[in-house]
Amino acid sequence: MSCAAGIRTTQAARPSLGQRIGHLIEPLRDARWEGFIREHPRSSVFHSSPWLTALSQTYGYQPVAYTTSPVDQDLHNAIVFCRVESWLTGRRLVSLPFSDHCEPLLDDEEDAQSLATAIEKDAQREGWRYVEMRPLQPLDFAISMNCSTVDYTFHELDLAPDINTLFRNCHKDSTQRKIRRAEREPLNYREGSSEELLDYFYELFTITRKRHRIPPPPRKWFLNLMNCFGGALKIRVAFKGDKHVAAIITIRHKDTLVYKYGGCDTRFTNLGSMHFLLWKSIQEAKALGLRSFDFGRSDEDQPGLIVFKSRWGSERSTLTYARYSFSQGSKPLFDLFSFVRKSKTAKFVVSRLPLTILSRIGSAVYCHVG
Repeated sequence: MSCAAGIRTTQAARPSLGQRIGHLIEPLRDARWEGFIREHPRSSVFHSSPWLTALSQTYGYQPVAYTTSPVDQDLHNAIVFCRVESWLTGRRLVSLPFSDHCEPLLDDEEDAQSLATAIEKDAQREGWRYVEMRPLQPLDFAISMNCSTVDYTFHELDLAPDINTLFRNCHKDSTQRKIRRAEREPLNYREGSSEELLDYFYELFTITRKRHRIPPPPRKWFLNLMNCFGGALKIRVAFKGDKHVAAIITIRHKDTLVYKYGGCDTRFTNLGSMHFLLWKSIQEAKALGLRSFDFGRSDEDQPGLIVFKSRWGSERSTLTYARYSFSQGSKPLFDLFSFVRKSKTAKFVVSRLPLTILSRIGSAVYCHVG
């Protein structure tokens, strides 16, 4: 499978070809980062300082970025990574852990070449096990390291049509019907960023993860996200009477609303609680004049989730993650939890663990699998 794709060009001023070398910066300490992310047309929530700060606070990862821009000039490009240093799974560079996608913010093939050279040299000198990149579009690095890839499915909804058209574009016999069912119930709704709502969300999310036979991230990950993003992050909870039955987390970044996490009590699935929350989120994003609704990544072994997201009228595309390594003849394991879902023994054990134990396991292992 190819790791190749083109690089967009721009006329912005930058060092001449012979002067372009890779510089290593720390985004959270570089005063230029916020302005660069705010202005770059392809930056996402995963490039933002709040996301990088939450990764650092929760898992101890060090965010770094490679750029050809010298320290005394504005940033023109960057590839952001986290240094993951684990005694269990090794030392590596990942762009970025627990992030659905992280586009290299490059606009020129020569910049890509300069940064590829710098990254390869550092990987060899530091003894990194591998370098992993998660672009929206596959990227061609002229790099001597071995490249292996894995594909995921990505869904994004264009919010340009009016709200009635957005509703009509949803699947009539499932999505539209579930939304109308939820409105007839009716379900109650609360949103915000309080610890009470976080507790409701985390309980439902842990139940959902157990159903999928994988542990949840630690609660402090969501608390750190909530504190770092402030009002840009919302926990949205649906209630049937006084019972919380579904919850999601959305994050607003520039002109996009990102649906990142969700969980529900399957005893109330017939009420359309998840559809209710997602439709409220889409309505809000449209009212705010946002451009898109990001449904996020789905694994290829989750056909039900892929169908669910497709039925919102969203556009489906492929995310190709690339892993670069100096090792020969070995194909790395890209997703430990995908492996767990496929293991009969692991599924059996996880399905029988109490929620508190499952949560503790997640707290212990997530820093090793980013």
